[in-house]
Amino acid sequence: MRVLHVSMKHDYGDESRASSYEYVHFYGSLLDLGYEVYFFDYMKEIKQTDKGAMNAKLLKIAMEFKPDVALVSLYQDEFEPETFEQLKNSCKTLCFFHDDTWRVDFTLKWAAHFDYFTSPDFECTNKYPRLGFPNVFHFPFGVNETVFVKKDLDKIYDVSFVGQWHPHREWLIKQIEKAGFKVKVAGYGWPDGSVSQQEMVDIFNQSWINLNLSNSTSWDARFLIQSPRALINTLRSPKTAEQLKGRHFEIPACGGFQLSYYVDGLERYYSIGDEISVFLNADDLTQKVDYYIKQKDRIQAMAKQAYERTLCEHTYKIRFKSIFNKMVAGK
Repeated sequence: MRVLHVSMKHDYGDESRASSYEYVHFYGSLLDLGYEVYFFDYMKEIKQTDKGAMNAKLLKIAMEFKPDVALVSLYQDEFEPETFEQLKNSCKTLCFFHDDTWRVDFTLKWAAHFDYFTSPDFECTNKYPRLGFPNVFHFPFGVNETVFVKKDLDKIYDVSFVGQWHPHREWLIKQIEKAGFKVKVAGYGWPDGSVSQQEMVDIFNQSWINLNLSNSTSWDARFLIQSPRALINTLRSPKTAEQLKGRHFEIPACGGFQLSYYVDGLERYYSIGDEISVFLNADDLTQKVDYYIKQKDRIQAMAKQAYERTLCEHTYKIRFKSIFNKMVAGK
């Protein structure tokens, strides 16, 4: 199978930042499946030329490469709708919408220009057909298990968090530290800065408790009154709902124990209390950190179960095989 993968190679198209989620997880998994893949970095093309030239080059490449499927991950409005309408004449087209739980208008604007589109929302196959978009596939996040691996390293961190800085995340970590726990923190915007992909995998392996913290808005009064910035950020943020994210699968793929924010539908992928644990608010978070750090045998047992389930059900190789079969069947 020939796959034209249209995405950004780097986070937010910034070459100074790490490889993008799509490049690490999608591109790598497609290659591992044995497909012939052409990766088209549209942000790089725009920077080298302009929007119009990039759109024209994509269509030219499609004519020459002759893909069976074009997989597209949009960011903003870098493309012209007509580009994808023309692309549909060359191959099946599939657009990934990773954040449609809070970017609904963006999804509805673009979905009609593709043969199929995806949503991580488990209600999507009920929701979108009622809005006139029956061509949707439920496609939750997953993991490239050849990158996020279990290493059986010694545990050197009681608690860790890897992810981009966000004011609510910072506040939650401070609550944990006030309770007497030291937290290893890494990621874009934090004082210690970002870590490499390999370093992130090592941290997941080396931590007794891996935190998965939401970056949606919070109306906890203690958070809002700490500073005017916290209140302004909450009022301005478009992220008004939690959603399942890639980190839910990356941590267990490394054999790590995960303490995560709760999102509707999470229990469809992992057994809460047996494979992962969740917290409901800041107080619950600190209490669970205190509880689990004293229950290391239980941490290891839960992490083992989550690891095994991840490899059996949640790799992107499994996800892609399933969705391609559905596309071929026209369902």
